[in-house]
Amino acid sequence: MNKDTIDQLFKKHENDFDIENPESNHTERFLNKLNKQGELPLVKVDKQRRRLWKPLIGVAASIMLLITIFIGSQQDTSYRELANVSPKMAETEDFFTSTIAEELSKIKNENSPAVQALIQDTMQRIKILEEDYESLKIDLTESGDDRRVIYAMISNFQNRIDILQNALEQIENIKQLKNQSHEMSDIHI
Repeated sequence: MNKDTIDQLFKKHENDFDIENPESNHTERFLNKLNKQGELPLVKVDKQRRRLWKPLIGVAASIMLLITIFIGSQQDTSYRELANVSPKMAETEDFFTSTIAEELSKIKNENSPAVQALIQDTMQRIKILEEDYESLKIDLTESGDDRRVIYAMISNFQNRIDILQNALEQIENIKQLKNQSHEMSDIHI
């Protein structure tokens, strides 16, 4: 059928169309008729219930969206460590972390007031290197195990150990100077 024949068809039956609105209980009457025929069980449409479901569906959708975002953000925070690169790198990381922990415990055991400023400075420098290491873990994840990032991570470990060992040497020097000054003062008395 072309457009002209459809238009002509509508014009021909223009007055035959049912343009009246159904009565307010039309749905119930229709369902009752179907129920009497055995086609469908009686179903009542409660407009108030429908109105209650709309906001609940919106809340449920919002909760699902928040859960999805939370799960996605949790996965983004898992950065690769040096140990994830290879078993040999895992051994290297274990060695460095145990050495650093050992040196840190030696420094923390020092309680002389004469070395407290040195210890605080050392801990501040270590904290900066640890923050740098965290950004290197992000770089390692993004770069796909780039050798330059791996070398930078190893260098970061070595720098931390060097700082801790230098601090321990300086603490020992301060102790020796203090002991020598006490011995000198004992000789002069």
